[in-house]
Amino acid sequence: MSESKFFIAIDLGAESGRVIIGEINNSKLSLNEVHRFANGPVTENDTLRWDFKQIFSEIKIGLKRAIASCPIPPLAIGIDTWGVDYGLLDDDGLLIENPYHYRDSRTDQTMEQCFDRIGKRYLYHETGLQFMQLNTIFQLFAAKQANDPAIDNASTLLMIPDLITYYLSGHKQTEYTIASTTALIEPNTKTWHKALFEKLDLSIEIMPDIVQPGLATTQLSDLLCKEFNCEAIPIVTTGSHDTANAVAAVPVITENNWAYLSSGTWSLIGIETPSPIVNDETYDDQFTNEGGVEDTIRLLKNIMGLWILQECRRHWQREGDDLDYTTITQIASAATPFAGIINPNDASFFAPGEMPTRVNEYLAKTDQATTQDKGQICRIILESLALNYRWALEKLEQLSKKRIDVLHIVGGGTQNKLLNQFAANAINRKVVTGPIEATACGNIIMQAIATKTVASLAAGRKIINDSYEVETYEPQNLEIWDRSYRKANLLFNAE
Repeated sequence: MSESKFFIAIDLGAESGRVIIGEINNSKLSLNEVHRFANGPVTENDTLRWDFKQIFSEIKIGLKRAIASCPIPPLAIGIDTWGVDYGLLDDDGLLIENPYHYRDSRTDQTMEQCFDRIGKRYLYHETGLQFMQLNTIFQLFAAKQANDPAIDNASTLLMIPDLITYYLSGHKQTEYTIASTTALIEPNTKTWHKALFEKLDLSIEIMPDIVQPGLATTQLSDLLCKEFNCEAIPIVTTGSHDTANAVAAVPVITENNWAYLSSGTWSLIGIETPSPIVNDETYDDQFTNEGGVEDTIRLLKNIMGLWILQECRRHWQREGDDLDYTTITQIASAATPFAGIINPNDASFFAPGEMPTRVNEYLAKTDQATTQDKGQICRIILESLALNYRWALEKLEQLSKKRIDVLHIVGGGTQNKLLNQFAANAINRKVVTGPIEATACGNIIMQAIATKTVASLAAGRKIINDSYEVETYEPQNLEIWDRSYRKANLLFNAE
């Protein structure tokens, strides 16, 4: 039996954070979650923020437990989080304020103001990124337009995973996949886009050096080693954007024509490409070119995802009806098929609050019947997501000029088996789901590559394939799904 190798993944999502031990032994990967904590926005002076002090406190609790639980010292630590958000440090290296949450309203009007300054088409063709009001470039431009003193007093900007790395090590850098979510780098050179900073009157001097994923760039600070009673542990640049790690964990071995869907609060559907695809087609359909691991590009579409359903559930909880997801799936399954269709990417669904009302307002404005039935609302959301997956998949086939034979769905959303079946029905392709813990798996595999425990991404994907069972969904009821897609396509292309 080969010796086990241990790694620690810090994996932060928009709803929860985890610290996980990954063990690789005999070409198999196993995960042990040692700490989980709630994560979400806090309100400060009518703004939405991340409570970074609390987040880091929870990370330290998890790290201490993980290090103590490893039978031998872990080989590395890796960090991943959601994209676009950042923290600002002053000249003394202190965090100036809690980072803004990407759903804060300060960017509500910013995109159009930014386009007036530099041109919409120019911005897309220079960055290759889908326009979303949460993008870092719009957050920074909003701060500049508001004369926010924090941005003027900052000496360093660190994306959230880089900020965690800094707090763990004292080292300032930004990892490429997370930097690629900012809409501030040039996708071919993978460097900060100097002209954009100049045109928007933003300081490029506060941006740290960009480093590639899969490198051991720093280590746990002496102070924390003393606190955790451990020797120095390397900190690895994984795909610090959680989706980059999730895509790294897609368990493909021999398949060529596949697409991925990272399913959770967001649905991110795309393909791996060797270089960015930036043209009039990708501009018109708003596809994004984000950085991937091992010198790849993630050509993908950001879709609002299960956020809409999650917000409906929170709304009903506040009203006293605490539906769990098993119940939600049951009542959605029993509801009338195709009673309505929404465009999940409509801007009205972006902000939190009153989501069932927003769904009905959308139905009304598109001349569809409204409903107060919770199961019906849930089914409309899930069917609409699946139909939007088909729209995105067909566009990806046009862009790549090849047929996609199978869709791999990874992440927490794979637990929604009704949505998985709807996806297979809608796209008329085989759907393969798993692993659920794709982000953590990808995080560990990238650490293993950096420490030369695993030779390559292909070898890492084989380990994941051999370690986790997948589930296959075959298309059903194609005629009714085709009819519904023709209706949905009109909505998706009209907005």
